[in-house]
Amino acid sequence: MTTSATDTAPTRIDVEAVNSAKTRQSLYAARRKIFPKRASGSFRRLKWIVMAITLTIYYVTPWLRWDRGEYAPDQAVLLDLANRRFYFFFLEIWPQEFYYVAGLLVMAGVGLFLVTSTVGRAWCGYTCPQTVWVDLFLVVERAIEGDRNARIKLEAAPWSPGKLVKRVSKHAIWLVIGVLTGGAWVFYFADAPSLLQDLVTFQAPVVAYATIGILTATTYTFGGLMREQVCTYMCPWPRIQAAMLDEHSLTVTYNDWRGEPRGKHAKKAAAAGESLGDCVDCNACVAVCPMGIDIRDGQQLECITCALCIDACDDIMTRLGRDRGLISYTTLSDYDANMKVATGPAGIDPANVRRPGGGWVEQLRHTNWRSVIRLRTLIYFAVWALIGVAMLVALSMRSELGLNVLHDRNPLYVLLSDGSIQNGYDVKILNMTNEPRQVTFTINGLPGATLTSPNLADQPTDAIALNVEPDLVLPLRIYVRASADEAARTHQFEMIVRAADDETVTTQQVRFEAPGSVK
Repeated sequence: MTTSATDTAPTRIDVEAVNSAKTRQSLYAARRKIFPKRASGSFRRLKWIVMAITLTIYYVTPWLRWDRGEYAPDQAVLLDLANRRFYFFFLEIWPQEFYYVAGLLVMAGVGLFLVTSTVGRAWCGYTCPQTVWVDLFLVVERAIEGDRNARIKLEAAPWSPGKLVKRVSKHAIWLVIGVLTGGAWVFYFADAPSLLQDLVTFQAPVVAYATIGILTATTYTFGGLMREQVCTYMCPWPRIQAAMLDEHSLTVTYNDWRGEPRGKHAKKAAAAGESLGDCVDCNACVAVCPMGIDIRDGQQLECITCALCIDACDDIMTRLGRDRGLISYTTLSDYDANMKVATGPAGIDPANVRRPGGGWVEQLRHTNWRSVIRLRTLIYFAVWALIGVAMLVALSMRSELGLNVLHDRNPLYVLLSDGSIQNGYDVKILNMTNEPRQVTFTINGLPGATLTSPNLADQPTDAIALNVEPDLVLPLRIYVRASADEAARTHQFEMIVRAADDETVTTQQVRFEAPGSVK
């Protein structure tokens, strides 16, 4: 059976029609430079505060000191990869306690789900590192080249000494910020003052310079050159967030039931017997958007819900003497309800919505922030809090004296000439404090058994006294000997480590193998 050209032509024509109408977005588009205007308002102030706090935390944290005694580093936050330790103020995480880090990552993930289901992409709009550094780069750009209109004129102007100076100055400062960003990152992995001295004197490890170079390049490229394309094409979160939102999630929304039909000449429209909405088509919301989108086109993948369009629109509405909130944080449920009220048989009826000097009709629904508190968000919060409480309980109950025991696998036991049975064990005693400790190693539950260790005098004894260095693991080779009769009766016993300074005790159940116990 053959397929005629007419069978396949409609499909090709439909696809071409969709693309030619530009209703299907391209998977990738070359970057079009965006010149966002500086906004002012409550959300812009919030972004300034968040930017100041996050940048301060990032750049200052490696220089904070925390006294842990003479045997431990005094850097408050340190990822000591060489010694496999993670120091965070009064906490010290060992490699075998990596589940604490895993718990923090799970909490971060659940917290991101909670925030997104409640207030949309607030993470992207306020605290994402890409957003924060782009804001910082824009501060530099505006300080050197001026605000939106000045930057647009400079971009279109031919090259001149003045333009060259401005561009070189801007990019030079961006590179300095990139170097500082990479430098701050490596300070988390070594003592910051010492590493800084080594970096300046060119005595630091090659990996430190390589890391600074890579982070300088990525910060400069992502924050200065690519900007919104990182959020649109590189970040997976815009695609994931759709699964996190529902009709009760707060998102930045243009209330077109109030703003349409938009127009700049209300008097001319009134003279012609027409009624316009509150939107005066000033494009202020577009001018301030760092992603270069028009929020009036509805929810879009590129929108990071930074709410700068709300500040810009509220400012225009205030100047015109109209109510604020034409663009606002709104849930889809409230938007749909208000749309039904404002829509008449012929479409949106501006007479149903607020006019200058007027007020809300009773049927219009105000967005209530309490409406976002629902079963879904409560479950997210409960899971997040439960993980946090479990980690706190585990931290409060953990012992600073650890014991790990590994039984020999070959041979499981040895028959000695006197008829007794000997088992071998590899023992590790962990001193998780920053002071040297004296400990005693004993066993319990195996009557008459004795201990020997080639690490020590190798003489049979019932207790071994040891000195364990601070913040270190002491490996031991231990042999346990028991009579054949006792070994035949007892197959489980305890190994005990007791600290002499504070009577901290750590025990571990151990199996004693004998001819009758091996199956």
